[in-house]
Amino acid sequence: MTETIRLLLADDQALVRGALAALLDLEADLEVVAQVGRGDEVVAAARAGLVDVALLDVEMPGLDGIQVASALRETLPSCRSLIVTTFGRPGYLRRAMEAGASGFVVKDTPSGQLADAVRRVASGLRVVDPALAAESLASGSSPLTPRETEVIVVAAQGGSITDIARALHLSEGTVRNHLSSAIGKTGARNRSEAAAIAAEKGWL
Repeated sequence: MTETIRLLLADDQALVRGALAALLDLEADLEVVAQVGRGDEVVAAARAGLVDVALLDVEMPGLDGIQVASALRETLPSCRSLIVTTFGRPGYLRRAMEAGASGFVVKDTPSGQLADAVRRVASGLRVVDPALAAESLASGSSPLTPRETEVIVVAAQGGSITDIARALHLSEGTVRNHLSSAIGKTGARNRSEAAAIAAEKGWL
């Protein structure tokens, strides 16, 4: 008799969670034992449900899926993480793998392939959407330094140079330098475009 793989679904959209649960529960060897709508609820639910594989969305309240993958690796290494997301961005893939995720697939993956990905992750293998893997290799890692990334994230929320400097405890001149560098590295014309490009590539 095949051992059942116990699953947790983490997605802030209840409809998506329900659809995924219905599809995966059709598989004889898979059982959805927990569903949560926030990233900061995953570790406790995974521990309580003796979960083997956690299927994580990237963008969730509390903690995002990449932060959750890292938290699971540190606190509950027996539970493997599979990122299942609408946001198939190369930067997300790279960051997820660095955080300890065992797999990364997009939500429009056929249900049979998704079930197979879950089984492979549960057995200790890594599973990555092949088109995304190729794109990730082609685009490379983020060219932004951690400080440039911080500045761009705050700049994306609007506000003046003074506001950004105050929020990050930097001088206005330093903020201008980081913004200028980030704009140059992303090939953007201004800071809002730089933020949009960096977000699109999954660097933020």
